[in-house]
This record gives sequence, C-alpha cells and structure tokens, in this order.
Amino acid sequence: MTATDTLPRLDRRRFVAGLLARVPEDTLLVTGLGSPSYDVFAAGDRPTNFYLWGAMGAAAPLALGLALAQPDRPVVAITGDGEHLMGIGTLATIGAQLPPNLTLVVLDNAHFGETGMQPSHTQLGTDLVAVAQGFGIQDTVCITDLAQTEDLASRIRARSTTTYAQVLIDTTEPPRALPPRDGVANKNSFRAALGLSTF
Repeated sequence: MTATDTLPRLDRRRFVAGLLARVPEDTLLVTGLGSPSYDVFAAGDRPTNFYLWGAMGAAAPLALGLALAQPDRPVVAITGDGEHLMGIGTLATIGAQLPPNLTLVVLDNAHFGETGMQPSHTQLGTDLVAVAQGFGIQDTVCITDLAQTEDLASRIRARSTTTYAQVLIDTTEPPRALPPRDGVANKNSFRAALGLSTF
C-alpha cells in the first residue's frame, strides 16, 4: 500500500477544465502525450497550447525550456504519471534552475493509461511529491479535492516560484477529444502565438 492509496481521486477532465478556466490567457501550455492532450483540447483549443504526440517524457523538459525563454509568461506542463516518469531526471535540471514561471501538473492515475493500464511506479511506491522535493523543488502539492484548483491557479498567476502539483485522478476514460496531429501546423501555430517566424 502506498501513501496515496486511501486518498480521494478526481475526475481528470473536470479538474483540467477548471484549472484552465482560471489561468491567464497568455499561459503557455505543454501537454504530455495521450490523455492530458485530450483533456486540454476538450477544455478549449488555444494557439498557445503545444500538444505532444509520441514524445514520451518530453513535456517537462519542453516546458522548462519555454519557461527560461519566456520568463514573463506563465508556463504550465500538464502530463500523466507514466509520461512524467519516463523523463523524471529532468526534475534535477528544473530543481537547479527553478524558473519562477514554471508549473508542472502531473495527472496521476497510477497507471500507464495509453498502453493497457499497467500499474505505474506511483502504484508501486513512488511518491512523486517527495521525488520533486528531493530534486530541490520546494513548492509542491498533492491535489485530492477540486477545491484546491483555485489555489493552484493562483500559484500559476503569481509566477513566484517553480510549482509541482501531483493531482490524484481516477481511472475513468472520457470520450477522446483529439487535437490535430500535424506537428508542423502545431509548431507554426504556437510560434505565431509567440510572435515568432513560422519558417
């Protein structure tokens, strides 16, 4: 049994929609592959959303790069526990840099949802909040109640420190809302939203 086994778990789509309704319009959002991308897209497509396809483990490093390159804008990575665990070493660099405008949101259902619902390490004893703290990220929270959504959004708006949020979600699978899979179009839309050349 792990420390989170007895805690309540949230409806992931409801949580994501509630969070995105509260973040600033200029927030740069990176999604991990699979369910986080579907949930963010279902909450409303924005040109400042960067959807990852087939890049397991890349959400946190991409968000870190954006936070360093765009220090005046909030940057949020929304990913799942399986995707995040694939690139967990990135937290070491995030902990060394600690960009104040970066927030990592890990939707944790304790499974690898896209590959057959195998147990992830969080079901096998890994405490993600403790891991983040061990890498030097001190502003951490485990979210088990929708009432905590506003507090997380306020941290995103404040841009005062790197924030790490583990969100305990249930294993229900809402209908998929698929964002465009054209990587070039996604990149161009995102760059245009930043006022950069698309060539």
